[in-house]
Amino acid sequence: MSAVQNAGYDLRQQPGPGFHDAVPGFREGSDTPRAYLERCLATIAARETAVQAWVVINEAGARAAADASTARWQAGRPLSLIDGMPIGVKDLIATQDMPTQMGCAAYKGHFPKHDAALVQALRAAGAVILGKTVTTELGMSEPGPTTNPFHPGHTPGGSSSGSAAAVGAGMVPAAIGTQVGGSIIRPASYCGNIALKPTQGAINRGERQTLSQATAGVHANAAEDMWQVAIEIARRVGGDPGMPGLFGPATPPAPSRPARLIVMQAEGWAMLDEASRDAFAAILAQLRAAGVEVLERGDHPWIEAFEQSIAGAKAMTNEVCAFENLSSIRSLLAQSPDGVSERLRRRHAVGEAMDLERYRLGLLQRETARRHLAALAPLADALIAPASPGPAPAWGGDVPGQPLNPRPTGDIAYNAATSALGVPAVTVPLTSVHGLPMGIQVIGQPHMDARATSIARWLLATLDPVAR
Repeated sequence: MSAVQNAGYDLRQQPGPGFHDAVPGFREGSDTPRAYLERCLATIAARETAVQAWVVINEAGARAAADASTARWQAGRPLSLIDGMPIGVKDLIATQDMPTQMGCAAYKGHFPKHDAALVQALRAAGAVILGKTVTTELGMSEPGPTTNPFHPGHTPGGSSSGSAAAVGAGMVPAAIGTQVGGSIIRPASYCGNIALKPTQGAINRGERQTLSQATAGVHANAAEDMWQVAIEIARRVGGDPGMPGLFGPATPPAPSRPARLIVMQAEGWAMLDEASRDAFAAILAQLRAAGVEVLERGDHPWIEAFEQSIAGAKAMTNEVCAFENLSSIRSLLAQSPDGVSERLRRRHAVGEAMDLERYRLGLLQRETARRHLAALAPLADALIAPASPGPAPAWGGDVPGQPLNPRPTGDIAYNAATSALGVPAVTVPLTSVHGLPMGIQVIGQPHMDARATSIARWLLATLDPVAR
């Protein structure tokens, strides 16, 4: 398949040095983790001024870790298949050697000096924790300085802005993100990543247990690296307390052709412009030509019932999360009233306006949607949808005297439902629109993360990329 060039974005060109491709060189001695790290640092030096993906980079610590990894590979005793992999960690997740400031002025200088569970697991696997990547304020709406790696005038998405942009810019082969509404899958769509938002609770998120939809996941520039990072974490620290953790093989699941897929329209369908809808339709046409049966909304009453159950997923997600955030934001406002943005104050007001009965209603709506999704399991191997309602929107900042932009990092219309459903979603970089990436997502049933990943790998290996 030939690469598609579109305004500088190449749908088939890996954005940076895939780690799994370098491993044979580590074994043979023709390459080393230290040399790999230096290539990543050179890319950061060349691109960081424009992209601004990083809050802090621990070059000395990373070089020491890469040297230790090099010695293990040379001795034939690597700790795992990600031993020596440079990784960025979203600045919501604690690291013992770097501050965790969460994109929030109230947390400036905050330095817990311990590793969250997933960071402990990465270090135990030999990964090189290179630095902390930019997040929106507390993982919510107020954007940080990061720009889209393919056009600085456009958003990289949020809240995992820096993680997505660092991978999209080829600075690191993988980075950790988190999602509550759309914070892994949407930025991956905008930045041309492949990314996994796993089944709810499949990867241990450490102390970040406040929100019932919060999930930790992986951005990468190759499906092999994405899966390997996720499974190495889960094998060492499991999932969230009370959860069985990520299921799947110890190495990336092989590409697997689905027999049948269901299109998920969700709330984003009406928001797609003509070019975005045409790009997605071209992907569906290729699937049908490859012998995959594609079911759409009108093809089965259970699909229609499912669509109706997720019709209000954005509002439901926003309200449930606002209510669950009430106590923590109240405390933050009491301690640092000038340390938060106006956007955060307005989101907090949504929670303050709710009561317990309204929250319970949101939970009931969420559970109803999950039952409708479960009913679709006999009908298809997975669901498929755009990963965002179009490519990354332009973001030039708020205009003084005008209302705040309600969605400065893009819209969660194609992510709120899968977050509420608690199911795995894998972004696949298969389309570009108006010269920018727009991902396609494969959505599985709970704990079918490996199956969704194998289908995503088949899509990447089989389908021609589409540019519109």
